[in-house]
Parts: sequence; structure tokens; C-alpha cells
Amino acid sequence: MDGNGRWAEARGLPRIMGHAQGVEAVRKAVKACLKLGIKHLTLYAFSTENWSRPDREIKALFQLLENFIDREIKLFHDNKIRFHIIGERQRVQKDLLAKVEGAEKATESYDSLTLNIALSYGGRQEILNAARVLAEDARAGRINPPEINEEIFSSKLYTAGQPDPDLLIRTSGEIRVSNFLLWQISYAEFYITETLWPDFDEKELNKAIEEYNKRDRRFGGR
Repeated sequence: MDGNGRWAEARGLPRIMGHAQGVEAVRKAVKACLKLGIKHLTLYAFSTENWSRPDREIKALFQLLENFIDREIKLFHDNKIRFHIIGERQRVQKDLLAKVEGAEKATESYDSLTLNIALSYGGRQEILNAARVLAEDARAGRINPPEINEEIFSSKLYTAGQPDPDLLIRTSGEIRVSNFLLWQISYAEFYITETLWPDFDEKELNKAIEEYNKRDRRFGGR
């Protein structure tokens, strides 16, 4: 969800105002996905690299997430949205983690839309973590290394049980992957837009899907 800071700076506003407007874009994206029948949406909210940002900005970002949960929990229940966090939970402050896990527990049975929020997330770290889990399973005799395949490896990722993404949308003109879902996006279609995230709405999402629908997805088969 790139472009929050630039959106604010272009208007002479503090960066946190851009993040606040970005939360409004999240709400629009969730409602648009419900309308379109999209079953899984993953939003990159805070990367492992973002921990290097100023403490004040980090605290403000986490407060926005906490406010989002409080404000939207009714939306989750009314629309059967499963709320789920992917990332390094041990690095998240305890009060926010309690709020997050409470929302996860309250919505875990819902299946209209799974909303993944990538928080303290890094694709390489996710893969390393899965490898460590499998190594421990092998050492304990719970799995035979030659039996490890893509399905088993995927079951150790944060997104276990979910399909790989079909479409990766990159806002604000960025054209790099930025350590996001490195295993899962192997065959995802990329869509890059100059639109800054706070300005991303249902119309912009529809543009991305229209472009996606024009793609010939061959998965290396021809």
C-alpha cells in the first residue's frame, strides 16, 4: 500500500495523515472485494524493514491499526469477514497483539472474505521460518525429508490453507516486489499503477481486475 507519505507531503500534511487516509482506502478495498466476490485479500501494512522508521511513526501506525479493528469489527461480523495477521507476532507490542488475536478468534469461522494484514512481515523471513519448522520436524522424526514437497512446505507458511494470490497490485508506481509473499507470488500477475494508495478505490480496483482478465495465464505450460 505505497504512497501514503507522498500523498500527505503533496498536500503539506504530516505523514501520519497520509497513513490515516490510507486506512480509508483499506475500508474501500475491503468493501469492493466483498462486492466483487473476491475471497482473499492480503494488504502489506508493515514490513520487517519498517522497524527502522522513527518510533513516533511506528507508534502512530500501530494506533491506526488498533483503531481500524475497533471501528470495523462490526463490518467483519456483518459480512462474515475473517480477519488474519501474517508476520512476526513476537515483535508486535502486547496490547496490540491482544487486540489482533481477539479479532482473529472472533472471526475465525467466517469465509466470505479472508482479510490478511501483513504486519511485521517479510517474505524471506517467512520462508526461513518455514524451513526451520520443517527442519525441527525432521529432527524429531515427524517427517522424512525426501517427503517434503511444495504442498507440505506451503503448510508451514503464514498463509497455510489459503490459495496463492492471482494478482499483485503495486500502487504509486513502485515496480519492485519488496520482500512480499515471495513464495506465494510465483505465478501471480502484476499490476502497477501510479495511483497513490490513499486514492485507490473501487474504480481503481476494477481497472486492475479488467487488466488481469486480459492476461493469458499459462503457468509455464506453453
